[in-house]
Amino acid sequence: MTHTSVKTVGAGLSAAALLLLAGATPAARADTAPEPGNWLMLGVSHGDAPAGAEDGTLLRCDPPGGGHPHAEEACAQLSAADGRITALPARDALCPMIYAPVTAHAEGMWRDRPVTWTETFPNTCALRARTGALFALDGT
Repeated sequence: MTHTSVKTVGAGLSAAALLLLAGATPAARADTAPEPGNWLMLGVSHGDAPAGAEDGTLLRCDPPGGGHPHAEEACAQLSAADGRITALPARDALCPMIYAPVTAHAEGMWRDRPVTWTETFPNTCALRARTGALFALDGT
């Protein structure tokens, strides 16, 4: 007669669950990850908390698209700045002096270089003035 303890069964189930999750995670990620090239996941959150890239909008630039409402303009601006968000030219804007912070986040690849960028702005107007079409994600 064989006796199996509850601890042994629990450990075996935990190990099996971890193996299943480990096997499922890369496959699920591979299905949702964009192909290599020029692409960014963009997100904007209200407040000082960073936006999660997984909750954002995909911008593809070869060819422009991916769900971004101003993909062609955003890709042209990024191309002119060699994919460096900090090098995007700021435009003159009269923004209200209302503190309603927004945090912008970008993560992806540009010319086979990884891109990770996060910055908090005092309000949406300041974000748009500094990043142009890149973070104009609501279609305006």
